Amino acid sequence: MDYTPNAVFDLSGRNALVTGASRGIGAAIAKGLAAAGAHVFVHGQTQESSAETVAVIRDAGGLASPVHGDLSAPKMGSKLIEDCEDQAGQLDILVINASAQVNAPLADLKDDDLTFQIDVNLRSTVDMLRACLPSMAGRGWGRVVSIGSINQSGPKPVVTAYAATKAAQHNLIQSQAREYARSGVTLNTLSPGLIDTDRNADRKINDPEGWAAYLDHANWMGRAGTPEEMIGTAVFLASDASRFMTGEVVTLSGGY
Repeated sequence: MDYTPNAVFDLSGRNALVTGASRGIGAAIAKGLAAAGAHVFVHGQTQESSAETVAVIRDAGGLASPVHGDLSAPKMGSKLIEDCEDQAGQLDILVINASAQVNAPLADLKDDDLTFQIDVNLRSTVDMLRACLPSMAGRGWGRVVSIGSINQSGPKPVVTAYAATKAAQHNLIQSQAREYARSGVTLNTLSPGLIDTDRNADRKINDPEGWAAYLDHANWMGRAGTPEEMIGTAVFLASDASRFMTGEVVTLSGGY
């Protein structure tokens, strides 16, 4: 095997699915994987929602195809894997980025909102892993990158349910990493801290002074990360560069 940097980060000939790739971290990672040579299936909840990311990748000379589906629906995770395999023949890389977050103290959390977060963050992950891991292992190569959260290890009260589902998601990743460790398939979690995405847009606009004060104490760097700052680590975890790494958490938090 060629261990030069250009070789180990090269994803040419690989097929990747990035869920929740219409914006934010997912869109950035999809663009990064495509720039590294992968054919990227860009997932959005609707066909229209993934169109912009697909267009940007194609305009840059990359390979991208749209796939869509509501991951809170039963078996949608496995259906997405099947759609990608039907189009490309096989799926080599899965980036589990789509997530659901409903902020509320546990005592005030509605049952439907709890179920929604469990369905999107955990059940769909189970479905996708069931659908893709056996075939990856059969070919002797595969990469799963789960986008977690620093809340999975240090939850705040208002995100209790979200944090619990993300912790469960990583536990699932670890268990499957151990099960498939000798098959050529690796599974790892990329755990971002505070990132400047649409989830924080209202707070920035409606309370700029409060947002600035929050940033000052959010991490050691005193700023939010950008979705683009997730790309390098995601490509690393999706490539041969990380071939001796599985079941791990890589935290990108600005110091936390």
